[in-house]
Amino acid sequence: MLPIKVAEGPRLSGPVWLTGAWFLRDERLYLMPGDSPMGLRLPLDSLPWVSKADFPYLVEPDPTVARGDLPAHGLIAARYGTASREGLAPLNTTASATGIAATADGQTAAAGPLYRTGSGPAPEATRTMQGPGTDASGSGQAARFAQSPGQNEPPGFARVPTRHESAHWVSRTALCVEVRDPRRASGPKAEAVGKASGVLYVFMPPLELLQDYLDLLAAIEATAQEQGVQLVLEGYPPPRDPRLKLLQVTPDPGVIEVNVHPVSSWAELVHNTEFLYQAAFESRLSAEKFMTDGRHTGTGGGNHFVLGGATPADSPFLRKPELLASLLLYWHNHPSLSYLFSGMFVGPTSQAPRVDEARNDQLYELEIALQEIHRNRQAYGQSMPPWLVDRALRNILIDVTGNTHRSEFSIDKMYSPDSATGRLGLLELRAFEMPPHARMSIAQQLLLRAMVARFWKTPYQATASRWGTSLHDRFLLPTFIRMDFDDVILDMQDAGFGFDSAWFAPHLEFRFPLLGSVRSAGIELTLRNALEPWHVMGEEGAPGGTARYVDSSLERLEVRATGFNDSRYVITCNGQAMPMQSTGTVGDYVAGVRYKAWSPPSALHPSIPAHVPLVFDIVDTWMQRSLGGCQYHVAHPGGLSYENFPVNSYEAESRRLSRFVAMGHTPGTMVVAPATIKVAASREFPFTLDLRHPR
Repeated sequence: MLPIKVAEGPRLSGPVWLTGAWFLRDERLYLMPGDSPMGLRLPLDSLPWVSKADFPYLVEPDPTVARGDLPAHGLIAARYGTASREGLAPLNTTASATGIAATADGQTAAAGPLYRTGSGPAPEATRTMQGPGTDASGSGQAARFAQSPGQNEPPGFARVPTRHESAHWVSRTALCVEVRDPRRASGPKAEAVGKASGVLYVFMPPLELLQDYLDLLAAIEATAQEQGVQLVLEGYPPPRDPRLKLLQVTPDPGVIEVNVHPVSSWAELVHNTEFLYQAAFESRLSAEKFMTDGRHTGTGGGNHFVLGGATPADSPFLRKPELLASLLLYWHNHPSLSYLFSGMFVGPTSQAPRVDEARNDQLYELEIALQEIHRNRQAYGQSMPPWLVDRALRNILIDVTGNTHRSEFSIDKMYSPDSATGRLGLLELRAFEMPPHARMSIAQQLLLRAMVARFWKTPYQATASRWGTSLHDRFLLPTFIRMDFDDVILDMQDAGFGFDSAWFAPHLEFRFPLLGSVRSAGIELTLRNALEPWHVMGEEGAPGGTARYVDSSLERLEVRATGFNDSRYVITCNGQAMPMQSTGTVGDYVAGVRYKAWSPPSALHPSIPAHVPLVFDIVDTWMQRSLGGCQYHVAHPGGLSYENFPVNSYEAESRRLSRFVAMGHTPGTMVVAPATIKVAASREFPFTLDLRHPR
């Protein structure tokens, strides 16, 4: 372990590294127990006290400040080349400007210009060390024997803090190198299986500047090359910097989170997406799964899209705030964009609620915020302060708890004054789930890029629709989502973008799978899965604290009838007449069924039993009997309880097919409700039959 930090002051030849003694209460360094990296188990609380004013806080550079190009790798590595470790004398400070170096015997020799960030000598050039002990002639011992075993102890190296003195000079970060067998984490017996890794683990300390990180990394790389060892870097990542491209892979609960670096062209975006899916497939990972009942769904991983620029100054949302206003308004007026590409968990308490799902007056407030953006744009023109966009929308784009991150449009990294990482000019679209195929994801990204290009050229302005209860009454059913999305495609075609609705047919079929269909008397009855918001329940006591359950007991189906005469027939579900509504096409009617699929320990209305199986009848009100029908089960109709998940798509399909039975309708004469044309629908939810609310 080597305490290390970057010295303050000028950086004529790159960063100056300082070390020092650690004074611990126990006078020995004891790592905290565990199998984590060494740097995470250091007893930092045992270091001498330092006041808040002297504490070496890491202050991230302002992302809006322009940065030059990073120096070439060879220029940084030149500081730690072989020539600099052979005891050569440092450059004379006075002569370095003229290219003359002083040797040990006082003679002069030709030398290259002094190394500086961004420019410098070739790798074989001599270097100068800037640090304590270097006098005006450059003959100080600390500089003369830098990087040498004979280096003298710098002044104040072992300074001991006095009582009540703030030890501001003590380094509080350290470079840690250890030999660790990764098999140790699996227990003592696992270390006896296989061979040791044969690598050194290097824990990188936190640093403020990327240049410092690269300089330290060059020193580590040169040492490893000289010693002939293999390294694994761990600890703190490089400081955030727009000049650095990162692809981060992070284990998350239930998923592997991959943050892909930004792209600058469509070809690069397609390549990265296809490469990511292929790499996941080769690693035996997938973006799809089959549930116990055979339902085909996503893994729950977020396919969140981040839009912006390489730097905040390049962000289109800060350069033209009307673009963000256009996207917000267009998404609100087309609910299919919110629900078609999302996962199973939708609604007010989901990870990406819509603006009008947060609270009742949120849409009214959004309209005022958008008006303010347009008014300030006209007042300031191109010099509109970027913080106005953040201040106008920060308290609007939230969920029901006030969380700014859990919103369909997250502007946490747009221009937040809280931290440097919040002022990146980025917009995150969260209402997307990872689709099962790369081309499906590419189609989504193509639609987003086209909308950004369209609204950049022509901002979208319209009246915000007051959907009210129809948002969850109509647009949770696949028929109306398809109709609304067809309007989006037609609108994009009129704007000059050659989209085809057939490109998104896989999304609709994957999102709303067909459960089954039955024909009788010229009427075709089709069942499809629909969406159902699962609300978060109230707090309940749990071991170690409180917990909040999600009510997943409710499900919703869409029932669609074609060739239907609403003056004669009625569709019933478990004996209740369904409020079939016309789609605008003659003989085409749709309604939703909301039912309780099972009875979990914690749910809304726990006294209401499950409504399964669902029995659907096509009832002839003139003949007073059922012409045909079907049954739908949420589990195996024979009561079989599956112990394992489906091993492949064929087994999953067989489980789904077994739950739909094209028979089992009500036999004999029936006491039926009046024809559909006279069925009274709910004024709040006219398209939905809620079996929990008998009529």
